[in-house]
Parts: sequence; C-alpha cells; structure tokens
Amino acid sequence: MLSPKKTKYRKQMRGKMKGNATSGDKLSFGQFGLQCLDSGWITGRQLEAARVAISRLVKKGGRVWLRVFPDKPYTKKPTEVRMGKGKGPVEEWVAPVKPGRILYEMEGVTPEIALEALTTASSKLPIKTRVISREGKLHA
Repeated sequence: MLSPKKTKYRKQMRGKMKGNATSGDKLSFGQFGLQCLDSGWITGRQLEAARVAISRLVKKGGRVWLRVFPDKPYTKKPTEVRMGKGKGPVEEWVAPVKPGRILYEMEGVTPEIALEALTTASSKLPIKTRVISREGKLHA
C-alpha cells in the first residue's frame, strides 16, 4: 500500500476539486497513458492494485510510470461514536485527481498490449478513465 514516509502535519482538510488538471495532463515519459475523466480521490490500495494489473500484463517487456502519489490523509471516525470529540484518526491515504490528469504511463509494448493493460487497470479504479497515446486516443 502506498503512503508517505513522513508528513509535516498529521491531518488535512478535505479541500475542493473544481476545474480540470493544469499540470500532469500530458504524456511526459511513455508512449501510452491512462487519463482521468472525472475528479475524485484514489486510495493507495487502488493505485497499487492497478499498477500490479498493468505489470502482470506487460511482463518484462515494457516500462511503467505512476504519475500520482497518495499524499493526502483521509480520516474517519469509528462506527457508533457520538458526534464531537475532535476529528477521527487517519484511515488511509488518497491522491486527489482532476479531469485530464495522467495516472499511468507506459512504453516498450505494442498498442494492443498497452490497451489491454490500461483498460484492466482502469477497472480497478473508482473513476472514469481513457487510454491515450502520443499518436492520439486508442479505441477502448
């Protein structure tokens, strides 16, 4: 599971997720990528599950980059606890993403394998995504 080793503060506020991604919205490293179409929070477990799914299909042929990291703490109060008495403990870590953000990039594989691997990874994530390439959008 992905989580930061050390943070300056233990808890954060939820924040707003308006607008589109202004950075990380173009392919930088690989030939193919998985791009968000919705805004939302992706947990470290979901990111890791998608990465493992990609790695299994790519095998040793390709290279994969993870472009987001879950560095936002997500807190939750225990069940059947009365309101008040402060904020709950950190439950897990999330990566807030906006539409247009590239989540994964890969190279060194054929377009067919890339499409299959990225669509499999997409099924592990809670938001809508699309597969893109440097030449243009791949058909899913």
